[in-house]
Amino acid sequence: MVVNYKGTLIDGKEFDNSYTRGEPLSFRLDGVIPGWTEGLKNIKKGGKIQLVIPPDLAYGKTGVPGIPANSTLVFDVELLDIKPAPKADAQPDAAPADKAADSSKK
Repeated sequence: MVVNYKGTLIDGKEFDNSYTRGEPLSFRLDGVIPGWTEGLKNIKKGGKIQLVIPPDLAYGKTGVPGIPANSTLVFDVELLDIKPAPKADAQPDAAPADKAADSSKK
């Protein structure tokens, strides 16, 4: 998925903003906090959603830099694109030099 988003604490204090950075976030749905995984499952390309995520679906009792422990998080998310996940068993194509060497053997 590719999204733009703004993340704030429940009191409105901003801790992250891809709009300000000028760089959307690309990620796999299974590689983010559980609140995003659950909240973004059914959104369509071009859709916007506000996620209010309780601590147990965010960073819980430990927190992370900029986000205190036991924080409820609010994310305004805009889905820019959906990209299929690469297949786990996919092998990269041979480099062009490798292909040339193979064809010269024939």
